[in-house]
Amino acid sequence: MTLKDQVIAALRKVYDPEMPVNIYELGLIYGIDVDDAGAVAVRMTLTAPNCPVAGTLPGEVERAVRSVPGVTNAKIELTFDPPWSKARMSEAAKLALGLEDIIPIARLTR
Repeated sequence: MTLKDQVIAALRKVYDPEMPVNIYELGLIYGIDVDDAGAVAVRMTLTAPNCPVAGTLPGEVERAVRSVPGVTNAKIELTFDPPWSKARMSEAAKLALGLEDIIPIARLTR
């Protein structure tokens, strides 16, 4: 497992407190860069600019990244460009939140 894979696994343990889905599956992570020295840069967003956890979630993400063995530094960049939308969510997240049917409607009408 690469260091980036381990960072992703750590991010999958961080949950948006308003939704029962982790931030990685929600699509809040826009990018993860890991250099040869173990420094990790995470580009992330929130579900909305006025999100109640705007002041705490980036710090929680940084702690999760720093907890990965081999990570020497962690930098979290919070951005709202492009704005987050439900389209960024994984299929698993959509199912967990009841936003997707297990069987697409098009298949039921055949």
